[in-house]
Amino acid sequence: MAWSFAFMLLGYLTMGAVTVGVFVAAESRYPDLVVGTTGPLLIQSVVGTLVFGGLTWLIGRRALRLSRAELGWTSARVGLPGFLKGFGLALGLAVAAQAAGLAAHSAWRLDGGGFGSYLARLALLAGLLLPAALMEELAFRGAAIAGMARGVGRLGAVLVTSVLFSLAHRDNTGVTAIGFGNIAVAGAFLGLTFFARGGLWTATGAHLGWNLALAGLAAPVSGNAFDIPWIDFEPGTPAWLTGGNFGPEGGLLATGALLIGVVVVGRWRRLEEPS
Repeated sequence: MAWSFAFMLLGYLTMGAVTVGVFVAAESRYPDLVVGTTGPLLIQSVVGTLVFGGLTWLIGRRALRLSRAELGWTSARVGLPGFLKGFGLALGLAVAAQAAGLAAHSAWRLDGGGFGSYLARLALLAGLLLPAALMEELAFRGAAIAGMARGVGRLGAVLVTSVLFSLAHRDNTGVTAIGFGNIAVAGAFLGLTFFARGGLWTATGAHLGWNLALAGLAAPVSGNAFDIPWIDFEPGTPAWLTGGNFGPEGGLLATGALLIGVVVVGRWRRLEEPS
């Protein structure tokens, strides 16, 4: 447990310091790279992936002596189907949560942009959100959750890391109490997918599927809005149901979708201790 907490704390402190250094270095030569959402998110994701990847080897493999299987490192033959399975499930849940908002007067409106521009932006978003998803999965569902599982079991590790996952988003724009709760439920959902067949691949696919479905339909992702051509999203009311400006994750419709996800993954998870 102590190593797992040290892993996350050291990882975020190192990532923060290195990211600030990169921002300072880039600001004078590439000022456009450190403004808006896209550039900073990409820089943080790449830096974080390298930092937590390195700590996975240093703490996960060397200090804790976790096996590749415990760390969720499966072969591509097993991992790719897991990635697609997690991606498809989370994508469907996120779309369902937003579609349910139509009853609360949520709406999508054409903004005059072209559909081709929309598809190009969707591909760009996928390339941007994939390293972000991988980084957070390495941080919370890799060595951290595997190490905790040795102390409190897999279910206990899922619960602990889901709370920490929620706390890591405490400074997100417009976060609410419901948003905090939903991010914790999302953390539990992702923790269960990590212990499913495919390991880290499955969790990363699920993380990407959820975020891409929200962003691709022009909704904010945990308070982070992306510029999407062709369509605009208008959240309905009340905000406690639809999520309002925080995005669907701030409302009870997303709570229901995520809980369905927990139940579904619960039917094919493997929370039993590894042999």
